[in-house]
Amino acid sequence: MSNSLFSFPHKNPVLFAGVAAAIILATAFGFQFAGYHPCDMCWWQRYPYMVAMGVALVATAAPKVPQKPVLFLLALVFATDAGLAMFHVGVEQRWWEGISTCSSVVGIADSANELYESIMNAPLIRCDEIAWSLFGIAMAGYNFILASALTLFCLRKIGRAR
Repeated sequence: MSNSLFSFPHKNPVLFAGVAAAIILATAFGFQFAGYHPCDMCWWQRYPYMVAMGVALVATAAPKVPQKPVLFLLALVFATDAGLAMFHVGVEQRWWEGISTCSSVVGIADSANELYESIMNAPLIRCDEIAWSLFGIAMAGYNFILASALTLFCLRKIGRAR
């Protein structure tokens, strides 16, 4: 392995945070493509990653932008995502009550009758049910870990940024 691969997070932490957000978001969409449809709270956790990608892209495209405020903004975005993920973990574990609505997946229809049938037969995606887990940790739990790690990464890099 080359040293440049390991120095990437140190040379451009903003770009690293943006790439990490893109990979996490792509993984979430990959699970969705595999049939694990997101609930409303899962969607909420995707939005901060979209924001982080945009912030990182703009900051990387404009190299004269000071990195300290960008890293602070990214830390806030990732901390927000960690908070959303922790709330979702609590709902899944029944530590507290979550939202009272559920989401569903509706297919594309050619007619009003097909659309009606699609809506009526769509499965409900509940926020308090764990769709997938590994080693006893659900997707929201892994998201909490990753978002918290990215928050700490950005905060740590603020002291070393230009």
